[in-house]
Amino acid sequence: MSAPTSSVAGPATGLPPQAVKLARNGVAVTFSLNGLAVGSWFSRVPAVRESLDLSAGRLGLLLLAMSIGALLAMPTSGLLAQLLGTARTVRLATVLVAVGLTVAGLGATLTGSFVVVAVGLVAFGYGSGACDVAMNVEAAAVERRLGRTIMPRFHAGWSLGSVAGAGLGALAARLDVAVGAHLCAVAVVVLAGTVLATRAYLPSSAHTPEGDTADATPAGRRRAQLAAWREPRTLLIGLFVLVAAFTEGAANDWLAVAFVDGRDLSEAAGAAVFGVFVVGMTLGRTAGTIALDRWGRVPVLSTTIGLAVLGACLAVLAGSGPLAIVGVALWGLGASLGFPVGMSAAADEEAHAPVRVSVVAVIGYTAFLAGPPLLGLLGDHVGILRALLVVPVLLLPTLALLPVLRQPRSGSAHQN
Repeated sequence: MSAPTSSVAGPATGLPPQAVKLARNGVAVTFSLNGLAVGSWFSRVPAVRESLDLSAGRLGLLLLAMSIGALLAMPTSGLLAQLLGTARTVRLATVLVAVGLTVAGLGATLTGSFVVVAVGLVAFGYGSGACDVAMNVEAAAVERRLGRTIMPRFHAGWSLGSVAGAGLGALAARLDVAVGAHLCAVAVVVLAGTVLATRAYLPSSAHTPEGDTADATPAGRRRAQLAAWREPRTLLIGLFVLVAAFTEGAANDWLAVAFVDGRDLSEAAGAAVFGVFVVGMTLGRTAGTIALDRWGRVPVLSTTIGLAVLGACLAVLAGSGPLAIVGVALWGLGASLGFPVGMSAAADEEAHAPVRVSVVAVIGYTAFLAGPPLLGLLGDHVGILRALLVVPVLLLPTLALLPVLRQPRSGSAHQN
C-alpha cells in the first residue's frame, strides 16, 4: 500500500515560521468574522420577511440582490487583490459589508422598504464577494507555506462564525430584538475585528513566487485574467464550485424559512435548525483536513457528496422532526468540503492563484445569483421545503467532475 500523500506541497521558504503562524491566525479570524456577518443576516431572514410582508417569490428576489452584489465584485476582485494586496482589499470590502448590513437592517426595521433593504444587500453582497476572493487567495498562500492542508479549517472558522451568527440571531428573535439594532451591532464588531486581523497577513511581496516572470503591468494582469477564462481545468473547477455553492447556499437562504413554513416551527426554532446545518459544516471542515491529507481530494469528496445527498433528502422527506434534524446535520457535513477544496484546487499554482480563484468564484457565485429566485419561485408552487429537493438532483452529476480537482503531480514548488 502506498503511503498517504498530503494534498499540498512542502512548506515554501523565505518567511519566519512565526510570521506564517500569525498570518494563519489573522486569516482564521477574518473568515470567522465574515461568517458571523453572513450567519447573522440569514438567521434574521424570517423576521425580515415578516416585516416586509413578502411571499416566497418576492423573498427570493430580495435575496437575489445580495447575490447580484457578490457577482458584480467577482470579476475584478482578483485584480484588486494583486494591485492593493489582500490585506487592503479585505479591509475595503469589509467596510462595504458593514455598511450594507447596517442599511439592510435599518431598512427592514425603520422604513419597511423593499428597495432600501435590497440596496443594503447589494452593498453587503459586493463586499462579501470581494472579501471572499481576497481572503481565499491569502488562505491559499498561508496553506502553501505551512505545507499541509488547512483551507477547510479556515472555512470551518467561517462556519463557526455562522454558528455564532445563527445563535445570536435565534436569541435576538426570541428576545424580540429589532433586526436593525441587532445587525448594526454585528457590523461594528465585524469591521473592527477584521481591520485588526488583517494586520497579521503575509507581506504583499510574499505572494509573488521567486522566479515569477509574469507581466505585472495592469494590461498584463488583464490578459492573465482573460487567459484563465480559457483554461478547461479552471472552468470545470468553477462548475464544481457552482454546485457546491448552491448546496450550501440553498440551506443558508431557505433552511430556516423551509422549516418554519413546512414543519410549523417558530422563527427562533427555524434559526436553530440553520445552526444545526452550520454545526455539521464546521465539523466536516475541521475533520476534513486530516481526511484530505490521508486519502486525497477525490475519495473524500465522493463520500461527502453522498452524505449531502442523503442528508438533504432526509431533511425534506423525513416523517419525523428528529430524523429531519439528523438530515440537516448530514447535509451540513456533506456540503462542508466542496467550496474550500475547489478554492484550493483553483490556487494550486501560486503565480496564477488570484485570477483563477476570481474566475472560479465568479462561476461559483452564479449559484447565489440563480438559487434564491429559482427556489423561491419553485416554492410558490410546491412549498419551500419540497423545493429543496433540487439540491440532491444537482449534486449527483458532480461526481463526474471530481477528477479535475486532483492536485497536480508536478514537482513545482508552486503546486499542490
